[in-house]
Amino acid sequence: MKKNPINWFEIPVKNLERAASFYEKILGCKLSIQDFGGLKMAWFPMVQDGPGATGSLVQQESYIPSYEGSMVYFSVEDINKTLAQVEEHGGKVLNPKNSIGEFGFVAHFEDTEGNRVALHSDQ
Repeated sequence: MKKNPINWFEIPVKNLERAASFYEKILGCKLSIQDFGGLKMAWFPMVQDGPGATGSLVQQESYIPSYEGSMVYFSVEDINKTLAQVEEHGGKVLNPKNSIGEFGFVAHFEDTEGNRVALHSDQ
């Protein structure tokens, strides 16, 4: 069976509880907090056999939030509504909703931890 190459992502955070609350509020989902003794994670929900990948927020000394490196794109129904939630809950809009032609729309924001993150929607 062929699969998409991405199967998991991890977003570094400084404060897991603050970050989990932020993402729960802007994405309207519940994250599952896990503690592996020195490695704290907040797992995003997963839809079995659904499209896309899932992942986690991660708090550990070796995980450092930044603007550098890979960027995660979250699928949302309404980018402008989500960007309003980003600002309301302590994040910062970096780039507003922009068309990428037939592939939909994207926007970028900074989360409460200092990561550069993106949104994607079909409309």
